Amino acid sequence: MERVQLNASVVVDRAAELADADGFASLSLAAVARSLGVRPPSLYEHVRDLAALRDGVTVLALDELAQLIGDAVLGRSRGEALLGYCDAHRTYAREHPGRWESLQRRAGAAAVGSDAARRMVRVIDAVLHGYGIPDDGRTHATRVMGAAVRGFLELERIGSFAHSDPGSDLSWDELLDSLHFLLVHWREREPLRREETRD
Repeated sequence: MERVQLNASVVVDRAAELADADGFASLSLAAVARSLGVRPPSLYEHVRDLAALRDGVTVLALDELAQLIGDAVLGRSRGEALLGYCDAHRTYAREHPGRWESLQRRAGAAAVGSDAARRMVRVIDAVLHGYGIPDDGRTHATRVMGAAVRGFLELERIGSFAHSDPGSDLSWDELLDSLHFLLVHWREREPLRREETRD
């Protein structure tokens, strides 16, 4: 096997490829080193430890997904932008399952504070801007969209929708229509009465 010239980007790229092939949970320094034809200690010059390697894959995934979303929403607003945002997630989850899985966890500070994470925030804000979501509602709207899309894609991934008709594509359309309706009427919602108080 020809020896690869190592750097941090090469190591993370290979880790992402292995995560897509074998699952993010199975990712290890030993597997990456074996794939690159080196011994595990050789990787420590480029990644601190397994946590740093996993965060590297998360940053890569954030950057790739932000680019995909950015391309999908460019020049669009409201429903068309939302459609581009959601479909970009679904495409990425299908094409890069391991990288997608790296986004479904609590990432480390390096990933959370990365340029890629900030870029992701900007593209989400661009989608919400078209709906006129006020600044004090942006975080909530972002969380609602993320929970809906990621929850659906995880259930689809594990086959939860495979046991009954109609197919998941129709339910996906219903989800997008529902999100669009919610965002259009965001300011008109009436809060539920809750018995408990919140701090």
